[in-house]
Amino acid sequence: MFVGLDLGTSGVRALLIDVSQRVIGAKEAAVDTARPHSGWSEQLQSDWITATKAVFAELKADHPAEVAAIQGIGVSGHMHGANLLDKNGTPLRPCMMWNDTRSADQAAKLDATDQVRDLSGNIVFPGFTAPKVAWVAENEPETFAKTAKVLLPKDFLNFWITGTYASDMSDSAGTSWLDVGARDWSDTLLNASGMRRDQMPDLFEGSAAIGTVRDAIASELGLPKGVVVAAGAGDNAAAACGIGALNEGDGFVSLGTSGVLLTGRDAYAPKPESAVHTFCHAVPNRWYQMGVILAATDSLNWLSRNLQETPANLTKLLGDSITGPGAMRFLPYLSGERTPHNDATMRGAFLNIDIDAGHAALTQAVLEGVSFALRDNLEALKSTGAELQSLIAIGGGSQSPYWVELIATLLNLPISLPKAGEFGAALGAARLAICAATDADPEAIMTRPEIATTISPRSDLRPAYEDAYVHFVTLYPGIKALTQ
Repeated sequence: MFVGLDLGTSGVRALLIDVSQRVIGAKEAAVDTARPHSGWSEQLQSDWITATKAVFAELKADHPAEVAAIQGIGVSGHMHGANLLDKNGTPLRPCMMWNDTRSADQAAKLDATDQVRDLSGNIVFPGFTAPKVAWVAENEPETFAKTAKVLLPKDFLNFWITGTYASDMSDSAGTSWLDVGARDWSDTLLNASGMRRDQMPDLFEGSAAIGTVRDAIASELGLPKGVVVAAGAGDNAAAACGIGALNEGDGFVSLGTSGVLLTGRDAYAPKPESAVHTFCHAVPNRWYQMGVILAATDSLNWLSRNLQETPANLTKLLGDSITGPGAMRFLPYLSGERTPHNDATMRGAFLNIDIDAGHAALTQAVLEGVSFALRDNLEALKSTGAELQSLIAIGGGSQSPYWVELIATLLNLPISLPKAGEFGAALGAARLAICAATDADPEAIMTRPEIATTISPRSDLRPAYEDAYVHFVTLYPGIKALTQ
């Protein structure tokens, strides 16, 4: 048996599978996020541990024999978070999350530093780890002075499980400290933000073993002794492993809290100025590129909270098929934006609101705004030489046929939906656990899922949506000028 743990923004998910990748059980436990100031987003590391204990306890209660047969664990997690630990491995402050944008000034300074983009392969976004730690150095100097190690979120869980300071290439690529082409820490990048190599964890490929579960933790979680722990992966690389997107042109669109358009790459081909992320994959000799928007289903959830209606009921108002773009426009920059604007301070907007607009029109505008932003991502990816032929849709938003058809039409790509099952980051983490524990070839383990249906672009509506997208592109600079 093997377990994939996914430390998501909203909680921890545990997926228990056997060696044939048959799902035995899945459990979830929620984790709260604190936002003490505008642009801040923090979680307590102790809450991750509590949630991890809870999901293992539930798995053990329902599947005692299977849990006793666990051979490997893989962990995936939200990327870019900054966990500052003292010499004893104790957190010095809450984790600064991926969507924490307080370090915009520090990010801009690092981004303008000579060689930083060239070596890291990316713009230094405010959400990345290095500028967050630079913010701590400037604003919490006593904490910074005590910092012995900096770990990413899933790496903190792995440290608690194994006692080993380790990270994988895919997650570390989002720190602005890794030479992404060389797959190693860069002393030049570390020096740029006042850090040292000894403050970094040891690096592994995501499919490699970093150690075994500590005996005390194994006893507490009900695990056998000697369970192998994989290095794991950042959540998007793990999701790519979960749906078999390892190679050139393999891609997916993820409609989760954030929106992601990702493709595998066989070679390192960065283009930082596009605001495309170019990261190491979780398996050796592979990279991946992605465009990221910070609020995908988060935009729909925001509308849901304010209209006091569930997201499912709101999308149901639109039916299952698109009929053409609405007149209203929504800019989905509720938490700032990454690709292609790299703008942490930009915020969302509704435009062209009619007095007759109701829940359906507002919902349509939100879904279209997110989809237009994903089209921005596709154009940015194309500028790097990436060529996508088709996509697989994952994430909660993919349950809306209307939304998937809308995205397929705007991207002019067929989008496939897997048959019911697990194809996200937790499965990818479990697949990495299989590789680490059994030395299996990742190519043999990380296969593509069986497809339930494929939604094609609506050729009859393509011109109308193309015109709407052209209009959408003009809105960002105009609204930005008004809000400066």
